[in-house]
Amino acid sequence: MTTPVCTSAATAAVFPSFSSYVRARGPVLLRAARSLTANPNDAEDLLQTALAKTFVAWERIEDQRALDGYVRRALVNTRTSQWRKRKVDEYPCDELPEPDPTPAPDPAESQALRDAMWRAVLRLPDRQRAMVVLRYYEDLSEAQTAEVLNVSIGTVKSAVSRALAKLREDPELSVAA
Repeated sequence: MTTPVCTSAATAAVFPSFSSYVRARGPVLLRAARSLTANPNDAEDLLQTALAKTFVAWERIEDQRALDGYVRRALVNTRTSQWRKRKVDEYPCDELPEPDPTPAPDPAESQALRDAMWRAVLRLPDRQRAMVVLRYYEDLSEAQTAEVLNVSIGTVKSAVSRALAKLREDPELSVAA
């Protein structure tokens, strides 16, 4: 023999079964679940779990008017359990998995190198200096440099080649590098 779950006939008429309760109060309970999670799909899963817990205890709930409170408490407890059990994806270890990042160059050293380079360019003969400046500082092609200086492309190539050889041999640049 089963004991009556509901002492009030009026309350029993409102929610005679679990499925009618879920149909009647589902949207309200889903809003409560959505307030506990950021993802709507997670809210549906949370409500499903809470309703499963409620279904197991359905016959033990004496006051049918307190069903919403029971389900809400099940929602909160389930969400708290999920939060506590969440998987941690980071594990401490002795060795870092990624290589050490290369340190950014010191701006002062970069500026010192640019200054040394400019001083070395200023020590070049006028014609070579003009060709190096137009070719590398102004970023002109060999043909454009030849046109600006009114010389042949071969002259630009040979003069720039000799200028770069002098810059490679410059003592101030070899110390800076």
